[in-house]
Amino acid sequence: MRLVRIVKVKPLGDYRLLLGFDDGTEGEVAFSPGEFTGVLEPLRDPAFFAQAHPDPEFGSLAWPGEIELDPLVVYERATGRKVVG
Repeated sequence: MRLVRIVKVKPLGDYRLLLGFDDGTEGEVAFSPGEFTGVLEPLRDPAFFAQAHPDPEFGSLAWPGEIELDPLVVYERATGRKVVG
């Protein structure tokens, strides 16, 4: 399976992000505050959510406090395409 890295994150408001990936693909991903439970609960705060950024080491979608989402899952959600090897 090919690895995908997030290289650009632009908050759009309303729990939406425009993401850029290392393969040149861009896509928008929308979340619902109800998705943020457990360790993700801080993301319910819109100001905190807007601090999203690409993790430079792992290429994941990250926030302060070591909160991260898998870049493959985010890629599939943002683009509607499966990552294949």
